[in-house]
Amino acid sequence: MDRCPVLRAVDQLVGDFGGMLRHLHGQHLDTWIAQAQASEIPQLHGFATGLLKDYDAVRNGLTLPWSSGAVEGAVGKLKAVKRAMYGRANFDLLRRRVLLPT
Repeated sequence: MDRCPVLRAVDQLVGDFGGMLRHLHGQHLDTWIAQAQASEIPQLHGFATGLLKDYDAVRNGLTLPWSSGAVEGAVGKLKAVKRAMYGRANFDLLRRRVLLPT
């Protein structure tokens, strides 16, 4: 990595973003986006542009302590059960499988 400045930049930017995620340091988001856009890495340019499209939600996700992870997990489980039973049962059986898992 010492001989490849691009790889060093990727490592630094990805590590910094991971730190923002782990420690809820959303106040550093503007700086990180500016650094990513100033880098020579097109993939990070695209990622930073995507973050800007929904900036308020990203900033809140990196700053606020609340999470919708439990809700997203329940929705994912429901979708998996529904996919497994697709075309084989009606809503009543789907409801039983979700409410009374085996």
